[in-house]
Amino acid sequence: MAIHYNLAKVYAISDDDKDFVLQILNLFITEVPEDLQQIKEGIKEKNHSQAYAFAHKTKPTLDLLGMENAHEEILQIEKWTKNLGKKKEIEEVFKSLSKRVDAALTEVKKDFSL
Repeated sequence: MAIHYNLAKVYAISDDDKDFVLQILNLFITEVPEDLQQIKEGIKEKNHSQAYAFAHKTKPTLDLLGMENAHEEILQIEKWTKNLGKKKEIEEVFKSLSKRVDAALTEVKKDFSL
């Protein structure tokens, strides 16, 4: 049972097309972890443009999967990049985001046998 994600939007835009839903979930599983790694590196290196690019890329996926808290955190990261913030200001937000995404990844893989 989905606790860390909600597929209502995915089902709504796909007219309950299960193949489409699986495509979205496969993209989530394959791309988002890599994108988070790029955000992490961008934060670590104070490369605001790198962190922004990958946060911006990840944002729609988190929204589509109904991950509201993670979506809010990615928005905070985007704002941090635009303000050229200090690293320690955003590290806790990123840690929380990573935990939320990891939990959703584990759950999706289990729920859909991926």
